[in-house]
Amino acid sequence: MNSDPLFELQNVSLTASVGGHYLLQNISFAVYPGNKIAIAGASGAGKTSLVRLCNLLHSPTEGKIIFSATDIAQTSITKLRQQIVLVPQEPKLLGMTVQEALVYPLKLQQLSSSEIKQRVATWSEALQIPQIWLERYESRLSLGQRQLVAIARALVMQPTILLLDEPTSALDVGTSDRLLSLLNSLAKNQEMTIMMVNHQLELSAKFANRILYLEKGFLIEDTVARSSQWQKFREKLLQTEVKNQEEWN
Repeated sequence: MNSDPLFELQNVSLTASVGGHYLLQNISFAVYPGNKIAIAGASGAGKTSLVRLCNLLHSPTEGKIIFSATDIAQTSITKLRQQIVLVPQEPKLLGMTVQEALVYPLKLQQLSSSEIKQRVATWSEALQIPQIWLERYESRLSLGQRQLVAIARALVMQPTILLLDEPTSALDVGTSDRLLSLLNSLAKNQEMTIMMVNHQLELSAKFANRILYLEKGFLIEDTVARSSQWQKFREKLLQTEVKNQEEWN
């Protein structure tokens, strides 16, 4: 593994725009090429806030985020989001057909028509997106289908870091397994760095070689993912959810 981090959070905190309370506090970790990271924690732990920070959909209140040895606050947002791409849990096609949604980010990169056509075909095939979907608008797609299209839209950009927020929440088991197999291949063969929020720990266990565990906005654990640890994290999640429910009541 390269000894220099690809991406790094240095004492990063984030406060809510309304109320000013902390969503994340004093988060530090480094990411390397090919890392497959599961971001885990109970509801409200800050998982989505963390991935949104990583491509500046949220700006840190305190601390620095470094990408390729550069403070991302000094980087062009457009260029940053072409290299660090986020797929949200409930993606939108913004009034485009599937074909238009896949092509649009590549046009922004000013790629040739032949390169655009090749990339769309490659990733549509890899994710088993049927040809018949390409002319459909968002209203004719299920949430699971939109998730798959949004992942394809991210992958056609060939990002350095792929951020996924609950990418399998609306996918069936077979599609989820195919997606995780593809992501494992990309991390291994292309050294794509992938950070994934997923409440389904059994799926994370098939994918991750590292776990970031959040609790109430704090990074509690940053550890290598071993098979023996997943039960511990399941128990921690259950205990936290029970405690949160008791506090709510």
